[in-house]
Amino acid sequence: MKDINSVSPTTDLKIIGIIPARYASTRFPGKPLVDIAGKSMIQRVYEQALKSKSLTKVVIATDDQRIADEVEKFGGEFVFTAPHHQSGTDRCAEVIEQLPEFDIVINIQGDEPFIEPAQIDLLASCFAEEKVELATLIKPIQSQESIYNPNSPKVVIDVNGRAMYFSRSPIPFIRGGEPGVWAEKHQFYKHIGIYGYRKESLKAITKLPQSSLEIAESLEQLRWIENGFYIQTKVTDLETVAIDTPEDLLKLNKLLEALKLD
Repeated sequence: MKDINSVSPTTDLKIIGIIPARYASTRFPGKPLVDIAGKSMIQRVYEQALKSKSLTKVVIATDDQRIADEVEKFGGEFVFTAPHHQSGTDRCAEVIEQLPEFDIVINIQGDEPFIEPAQIDLLASCFAEEKVELATLIKPIQSQESIYNPNSPKVVIDVNGRAMYFSRSPIPFIRGGEPGVWAEKHQFYKHIGIYGYRKESLKAITKLPQSSLEIAESLEQLRWIENGFYIQTKVTDLETVAIDTPEDLLKLNKLLEALKLD
């Protein structure tokens, strides 16, 4: 089996990190601007992305003047995008039309204020192989609870580390095994929601209509697989901390207060 943990140099590629950020979140309006230990969430994501050794440039993609004002305040770069986009992938595609000099796009989640730069570099390393069109990260699942959590998409991969399928259900099904011991019978993986795209592949996938599998699972990456694109994965052991709700923010701030993070 190919070593899917190795990191290869990508020095010949121009790689842009794009952080999609919108104000009108259904579950948490204004999320990019919330304060986390003295800095806005979008500033923390941006500063973490700047620490990546692989990125040539980092920009924030937004359709909201309030977010743009905050980015200007802390000295970051942003690109205005249309308000109608349904996903961060679509927003990234608009940015690359405005900045066509880049070869690879890394789509960095705007609600992960402590994303590890090493994860960005690991994802970028996938594109050292010219045949890789799309890439993402996965993490071994250790707990039974995560296997059955529909908010934590699972993925199965082939011997070369390519994603075969993503699902909110536990995959694969362990025949003859009681659900409480599935983690002992097979190595399950959860999907880490950071994507990399070769420029032309990004343009192509955003022109595809929604697919039946995508609609069924509410996972956009299934549209790509269903249309014949393959997604390279690499395994990370680093955990991510996403802020999806006000409750998540409250828990994080309590933790940071205990740790006295600057």
